[in-house]
Amino acid sequence: MKAWLLKRCGNLVENDNILEICDVPYPEIKPNEIVIKIKASGVCHTEHDEIEGRTPPPKFPVILGHQIVGVVDKTGKEAKIFKCGDRAAVAWIGSSCGECYFCQKGLENLCQNFQATGRDINGGYAQYIAIKEDFAYKIEGGFEDEFIAPLLCAGAVGYRSLKLTEIKDGEPIGFMGFGASAHIVLKLSKILFPSSQLMVFARSETERQFALDLGANWAGDIEEIPPQKPKAIIDTTPVWKPIIASLNALEKGGRVVINAIRKESTDKEELLKLQYESHLWLEKEIKSVANVTRQDVKEFLALAFKNNIKPEIQIYSFENAKKALIEIKEKKIRGAKVLIVEGK
Repeated sequence: MKAWLLKRCGNLVENDNILEICDVPYPEIKPNEIVIKIKASGVCHTEHDEIEGRTPPPKFPVILGHQIVGVVDKTGKEAKIFKCGDRAAVAWIGSSCGECYFCQKGLENLCQNFQATGRDINGGYAQYIAIKEDFAYKIEGGFEDEFIAPLLCAGAVGYRSLKLTEIKDGEPIGFMGFGASAHIVLKLSKILFPSSQLMVFARSETERQFALDLGANWAGDIEEIPPQKPKAIIDTTPVWKPIIASLNALEKGGRVVINAIRKESTDKEELLKLQYESHLWLEKEIKSVANVTRQDVKEFLALAFKNNIKPEIQIYSFENAKKALIEIKEKKIRGAKVLIVEGK
C-alpha cells in the first residue's frame, strides 16, 4: 500500500526527504484488531508539530494522521464489534491501558500508557490502518467521509475544551484563533448556548470575517477588548502571546482553556509579560486540554450528526499531503483540511 512516512523531525519546507510517500506492507492484524480501508484523512496542526519536533518524539518511521474515516477491510479472529464493509473511524486516542488510576477515573486521555494515532502507532496518511476495534468508531449515517474526518480531532478536542470551560447558556464565550477546531466549536456553541454571545479574536481579517459569516457576534484582533468580556475563552493558537491577551480580555472569575498540544517557542518571552494583578488576580484560571477520551469522540459525533454540524473543509488529493501541511505552517487556513485517500 501507499503511505506517507515521517522519517525524522525537521523543517518540512527545507527538507524534502523527511516526509515521503512510500510503498509499505499491508498492516499485520492482531486478533482484537480491524483493518480499515481509508477513504478520508484529516490534516491537523499537530502533524506539523510532530514533523518539527514539538511533540513527544514518535518511533521513526511513522505514518502520520489521526482523523480517519473508511470501511472495514479485514477483522481479527476476536473482533466482535465490526464486520467487513462497516463504516469506521479512528481518532487521536489509539490505545489506553484501562487499568491505571486515570483510566479508572474516566480520564483515559491522561493514561500513563496513552498511545496516539499517527505518533505512537501508524495513522491515516495511508491506504489502510490497523487499530484495536474498541478504539474505532462505528459510523452509521452521518455525513460524507470528508466531512466526518475533521470532527474526529478538531471537533472532538474542541468539544472537550468547551466542556472544560464549564460555561452556561447566556454566559459569553471567546475563541482565540479561528482555525479548524474553533470554527467547529463555534457552530456547536450556537446550538448548545443559544443565548450566549460568541466572540472571536483573530489576527487575520479573513478569519474574522469568516467567524462573522458563521454567526459570531463580535470579531476583533487578539489584543482587542470586546464590548462584553467573555466568561471563558478557548485558545486554539500555537503560540504564547494569545494566552496573555486572553487573560487580559477575560471576565473576573473566568477561565482560559488552552486547546493546543504544544506552544511554539518563538515568542515564549511573551510569557514573561504575565502580570498577576492584571492577568490572574480576581480568580481567573488557566486550564489545558490533553488528548481526548473515546467518550468525547462518541458524544461529539452524536451531537454533530443530530445538529448537522458540518465543518468547512478544503480538499486535497492524497499525493498533496505536503502541500496541505505547508499551508498550515504558512497559516493559509479556512476551516479544516482533508486528504482524499483511494485504497486499492
